[in-house]
Amino acid sequence: MDILIRILQLILSLSILVVVHEFGHFAAAKMFKTRVEKFYLFFNPWFSLFKFTYKGTEYGMGWLPLGGYVKISGMIDESMDKEQMAKPPEPWEFRSKPAWQRLIIMLGGVIMNIVLAMVIYIGILSYYGEEYLPTTEANKYGISVDSLAMEMGFRNGDRFISIDGEPVEDFQKIPVDIILNEAKTAQLVRDGQNIEITFPEGSLNKLVKYKSRDFMSVRIPFIVDRFGSDSPGEAAGLEIGDSIMGINGKYVPFLPDFRNEIQVYKNQLVTIDIKRGNDTLHIPVQLGEDGFIGVFTKADLNAFFTLNKKDYSIAQAVPAGVNRAWEGIGSYLKQLKLLFSPEVKAYESVGGFIMIGSIFPPDWIWESFWRLTAFLSIMLAIINVLPIPALDGGHTMFLLYEIIARRKPSDKFLEYAQVVGMVILFSLLILANGNDVLKLFSN
Repeated sequence: MDILIRILQLILSLSILVVVHEFGHFAAAKMFKTRVEKFYLFFNPWFSLFKFTYKGTEYGMGWLPLGGYVKISGMIDESMDKEQMAKPPEPWEFRSKPAWQRLIIMLGGVIMNIVLAMVIYIGILSYYGEEYLPTTEANKYGISVDSLAMEMGFRNGDRFISIDGEPVEDFQKIPVDIILNEAKTAQLVRDGQNIEITFPEGSLNKLVKYKSRDFMSVRIPFIVDRFGSDSPGEAAGLEIGDSIMGINGKYVPFLPDFRNEIQVYKNQLVTIDIKRGNDTLHIPVQLGEDGFIGVFTKADLNAFFTLNKKDYSIAQAVPAGVNRAWEGIGSYLKQLKLLFSPEVKAYESVGGFIMIGSIFPPDWIWESFWRLTAFLSIMLAIINVLPIPALDGGHTMFLLYEIIARRKPSDKFLEYAQVVGMVILFSLLILANGNDVLKLFSN
């Protein structure tokens, strides 16, 4: 069921993005009285799921959910309609329009995707507001880290000062900031002393490939909130509200530390040190094969930290949403830059539809859905504007050449460029989805 929900979210998100993107081309073409022959959601080789014609344009849905397209008369595109291009140009055709109009038509899809991201962010901020855990608040109990973070130099209980000398306001953005800024150092407080750690060579590449949420999190006190079925802790006499302080006299009051420590004592009788009101108790607990006591603590961060919460009026949400979209563009450009970084080797982590689908949550949460759709809209805009033939950016590149050189590339050159671009795109598609399949089997 989780997989089905992720697939449905992915299909709906891509459908919205494709329709908005292609509508950008469509609206710009209509504005300059250029004929649009087809407007399709998804590709339709051999047959369409449905189609109809309205005012000279065929609208339809294909069966191959890899995108969508508009077919504009007199334009060399993926349809490779050489027969039409061999005829004399008509006034309603793309090739008959001035270069500046063709440029606007080609950029229409990218512009609409950026506008869509802005609109979504404005809607999210005005409806949901904004909430995050400040790094200063996360320092309350220090951080909890896993083996990779320890390899990079972090330790449980560290408190953050900055990354490469720059403070990070949102604690949950620290791993992303380390990756995107290709950080070299972190400034921390450890055991009351200010220190600086330098990340080992190759650690960023490992972090890019790493998918564990346990890389870095906050430490929270281990307060009994509920019991699992057949809980050894409940059977031994633990009660809801107890604060677990340690094991066998060792002081481990934080959940991540306790979870790691207790694994040493599988199938053994241990003494759990707890605080109940003003009393300190020592309760014997017989552990099973899994080494757990069957106790859950509160999962809500609000129970332990003061989150930064801000509500926005529409007037406040508009500039904040626009700014959030521009920040997203800058962030994604940094991600693209990583593809060419010899240290990070991000190309090894390039993913296709499986990876994109996996970023959606297993439950249908509209706030998460719209946040991810806004991010994907920015991603689609930037990828499409790359100067690769067959993408909008490739067509834009040739149009800019025409405007500057006052000479249009020949139709034959554009046809060859389109073929080369399609080969590049299919190669990237195979690489991305091939990586997905390899990771699926390796996992």
